[in-house]
Amino acid sequence: MHTASQERLSEGERAFVDQVITSRTGCPGALLGILESVQEHHPNKYLPVQTLEYIAAQTNIALSRIYSVVTFYALFNLQPQGDNTICICRGTACHTRGSRNLLQSVRLALGLGLEDASETSEDDKTLLTTLDHKYTVRTVACFGQCALAPVVEVNHRICGHVNERTLQREISTLERESY
Repeated sequence: MHTASQERLSEGERAFVDQVITSRTGCPGALLGILESVQEHHPNKYLPVQTLEYIAAQTNIALSRIYSVVTFYALFNLQPQGDNTICICRGTACHTRGSRNLLQSVRLALGLGLEDASETSEDDKTLLTTLDHKYTVRTVACFGQCALAPVVEVNHRICGHVNERTLQREISTLERESY
């Protein structure tokens, strides 16, 4: 039995999710593996609500539990992501070594503007994607790599002791690779 939201998934998407669920069932951390595989398969590297609903129905796991897992782990995305991801650590060690300046620098370099008061929240999380969907800039509370502060992750590669010049070099490299 399919609900209306499940019907929004194409037959191919449902088949892929079913195959992933079958291959992961009974494995330690099955839900994490399912979510990671499904997100990686999505062209915009995120987990749409209808996909989460379908996973819940197929695994008999409460949607609330799946949602709590997705919102707990920083690697999961509930919004479409850009082709390249730049993630800046906002932990204490990185903050004291200039991560806020790195965030402002990358926002300006990618045309995302400076943050305004309506964007900030108590936990100082940022998630912005450029209009052309080439870049997503986000922050995390901590990567756990404090000895390398400030830390920036570029397309899942950790870069330590980053300054504005090295970050601009990383962006230039991404630009060259996209042509």
